[in-house]
Amino acid sequence: PRSSRSSTMSCAAAANANAAVRVIARPSPSSTRERRVAVVARAVDQSLNPRVAALNASKTVALTDLARSMKDAGADVIGLAAGEPDFATPEAVREAGKRAIDDGFTKYSPNDGTAGLRAAIAKKLKDENGLTYDASEIVLSNGAKQSVAQCVMAVCGPGDEVIVPAPYWVSYPEMVRLSGAESVILRTTADEGFLVTPEKLRSAITEKSRLLILCSPSNPSGAVYPKETLEELAKIVVEHPRLMVLSDEIYEHIVYAPAEHHSICGMKDMWERTMVVNGFSKSFAMTGWRLGYVAAPKRFARAMSMIQSQITSGPNSISQEAAMAALNLGYKGGDSVAEMVRAFEQRRNFVSARLNAIDGVKLPSVDGAFYVFPDVSALFGGDAEAEGFGPIADVDELCRYILEKGQVALVPGSAFGVPECLRISYAASNATLEDALTRIEKCLDPSLLKRNSSAAAR
Repeated sequence: PRSSRSSTMSCAAAANANAAVRVIARPSPSSTRERRVAVVARAVDQSLNPRVAALNASKTVALTDLARSMKDAGADVIGLAAGEPDFATPEAVREAGKRAIDDGFTKYSPNDGTAGLRAAIAKKLKDENGLTYDASEIVLSNGAKQSVAQCVMAVCGPGDEVIVPAPYWVSYPEMVRLSGAESVILRTTADEGFLVTPEKLRSAITEKSRLLILCSPSNPSGAVYPKETLEELAKIVVEHPRLMVLSDEIYEHIVYAPAEHHSICGMKDMWERTMVVNGFSKSFAMTGWRLGYVAAPKRFARAMSMIQSQITSGPNSISQEAAMAALNLGYKGGDSVAEMVRAFEQRRNFVSARLNAIDGVKLPSVDGAFYVFPDVSALFGGDAEAEGFGPIADVDELCRYILEKGQVALVPGSAFGVPECLRISYAASNATLEDALTRIEKCLDPSLLKRNSSAAAR
């Protein structure tokens, strides 16, 4: 006769005939013979690491993917959401990548990147930025995004605070969240040029402050920190031995005169407390090649190398050969990069003029990168309403309205911590920008979009 326990299990199995079962064998308590016991499979525990569960999706990636899917489905959508140059990778760089394949550079690379490319980057940093690094203090990664994430993970943890000026790149706060640290969002304004002032920085620092993130030229605002401002910020940073700086300089070559790029790492006493992130995606139109790097004092570089060794190992070997060719194009990218920057500057001027002519749009000056970040707060909230669409409650709704009615994909400023603004990428052809601005102007025409009367009264 079966035991009561066996009977209970059999009844449970019979009661759930559709349940998946697995049969296990285990010794009988009374003999060495085995008996087979049917065990009803239970639902899988789908809980996640709380830090992962708390992450927010990237709105820039989501909107870019949405525009692409709409276009694939036949819609005439113009995507101005992506942070990606529309130019081809320079020919010499492409050819170097092809040769790398033919010459057998298709194996794993060293974890930190090839010695030759790290030495070339060290030379670039010395010649172009006045920064002195040994090749051992440089870690190449699969894109500057990975480099930024590894900086945060290497020096931040639970109980730490990371000062993140807003507007910020969408991934900074999420990387901080993943590290277990807490973001302290430091709002800047258009009147301040979207630059952190020394007074605001000083007010944000506490005994928990571990990292300040600066991005210059800025994504999303296009702001470029003048040397004098960086010097003032550096004086404050060095008063706090525990505070480090992550300087994201991925757009360094895309700067419009009279503005100039400067690294806070070059300011007095800042080398030992700064991690400089850069890469090849933006300046050399190599987004798909996925190659970035960080230069940092050896202790921190080794920590990031250790993280990388346990996550991805070394970066793409073919891309590293192409990157070597990019660095050989000349000072600051030579003619290839200079030509691209001239085109971006012309587009900036065109887009800025068109936007400034729209009632209710306010646009501060743009000194670098390839974005504009206008204040459009007069176009939503309160009694703002669009014909055939309905109320426009916030900037997210405004971007949805422009996407649905004008079929132009933009990114709401809420993604960057400034819900009064939206971001437009002008990394597109002149013809595409002309078409996009015409559509945007039509959507924002006062005959179709009623302004927020309370905002207009301010």
